Amino acid sequence: MALRVQKFGGTSVADLERISTVADRVQKAHENGDRMVVVLSAMAGVTNNLINLARQASENPDERELDVLLATGEQTTAALMAMMLKSRGLKAKSFLGFQAGIQTNHMSGKARIREIDSQNLRGALDEGNIVVVAGFQGADDHGDITTLGRGGSDTSAVAIAASLKADVCEIFTDVDGVYTTDPRICPQARKINRISYDEMLEMAILGAKVLQIRSVEFAKKYNVPVHVRSSFNEEEGTMVVNESADMESPVVSGITCDMNEARITFKRVPDQPGISAKVFGALAEAGISVDMIIQNSRNGGETDTGGETDLTFTVTKDDFNRAMKISEKLANQINAGEIRTATDIAKISVIGLGMKSHSGVAAVMFKALAEENINIRMISTSEIRISCVILAKYAELAVRSLHAAFGLDKEQ
Repeated sequence: MALRVQKFGGTSVADLERISTVADRVQKAHENGDRMVVVLSAMAGVTNNLINLARQASENPDERELDVLLATGEQTTAALMAMMLKSRGLKAKSFLGFQAGIQTNHMSGKARIREIDSQNLRGALDEGNIVVVAGFQGADDHGDITTLGRGGSDTSAVAIAASLKADVCEIFTDVDGVYTTDPRICPQARKINRISYDEMLEMAILGAKVLQIRSVEFAKKYNVPVHVRSSFNEEEGTMVVNESADMESPVVSGITCDMNEARITFKRVPDQPGISAKVFGALAEAGISVDMIIQNSRNGGETDTGGETDLTFTVTKDDFNRAMKISEKLANQINAGEIRTATDIAKISVIGLGMKSHSGVAAVMFKALAEENINIRMISTSEIRISCVILAKYAELAVRSLHAAFGLDKEQ
C-alpha cells in the first residue's frame, strides 16, 4: 500500500466533466489499495476572473482581502471533488490550506511555507478517507489566509508529500512530462524519462513552466520523488529524483527559453566601492529579483578607483517598470551618465549534469548561434548551465539550432 499525493492543475479540473475524470483516476488508485491525498488548483480561468473582480471592486485591492478572495478558487474545486467521491460511495474529506496545517509567513500573494502540521491529514487517512486539499494556500501565525503565488499548488503538493513522507508526489498537468525543450518551438523535442532535481530546478528558474520553482526546491530538500505526467492519458511521464550514479548524464539535457526578461544598463558609472551595493540594495528592498549582472570597465586598464564602468543587469518584465523608477532615482545619486534599456530580449539556456565533467559546451553553443548570425548580448554560467541573452526575434531559431547542435533530437 503506497501513500500517493496527486496534484491536478487548472486545466485538469476546468469543469465538472474534467473533475469527474480526475475522480475516476483517484478512485482507481484508491481501489488498488493506495492511500490518497489529492491537491487541487482552481478551475482554469477562475483565478484571473477573481483578480478582475477585485480590481473592479477596488483600484488597489487590499492584499489581505485579495488572498481571502483568491483562496476561494481552490476551495470550490476541493469541495466539488470531495462531493463527487462521496457520491460514489467512497470516504472523502476536503481540507482548506489552514485545516491541512499549512503554516506560512505573512507575505500576501507570495507566502512561503514555514511548516506543515499534518496531524489532521494523517487522522483522515487513518480513518480510510481520500483526503482532498485546496492547493495554493495556507495561513500565517495570525490565522490570516495567505496564498503562495502562481503555481503554488505544486508547492502545496510537494510540501504535503514531504510532511507525510509519501512514496511519490504525482503532478498531473496538460503536458505528459518534461521535454528537452518546448515542443511548440521545436517539434523534435523529446520527453525525458528521468531528470535530477538540480537540472529541473535550473529549467524551472530559466523559463520551463512544467513545475513551479519552489516545488522543486522542496522536493530536493526533502528527497520527494516527483512524477510529472499528463492528466489526459495513462502514460508514464518524467521522474524528478536525486542525482544517482546510474542516472544517464548527457552533456546537455535540455534547452530553455525565457521571454520574460528586460535589461537595464547604467552607463558611465563611477568605478568606486559601494556603487553596486547601492543599486542592488535598493532593488532588493523593493522585492525585485535581479537575474544576470555584467560590469564592464571603461578604463582600458585595471585600477581600484577613478575610472568608469557600465553596469548591466536583467529583471523580469513584470518588475521592469518598478526597477526603472528606482534606477532613474539612483542614476542621479551615483552620477551615472545615462540609463539604457531593452525589453525585446530573450534568455536562452543549455542545461545538463554532464557539463560538470565535459569541456567545450560553451564553444558548441556559441558556434551554433554564430552560424545563425545571432549576436550574444550577455552571458552567465553555473556548474550545469550556460545562459545567453539575445534579441527576442531570434529566440525560436536559437532554440532549434541549439537543440540540433547538442543532438537532443536523437535518442540518447
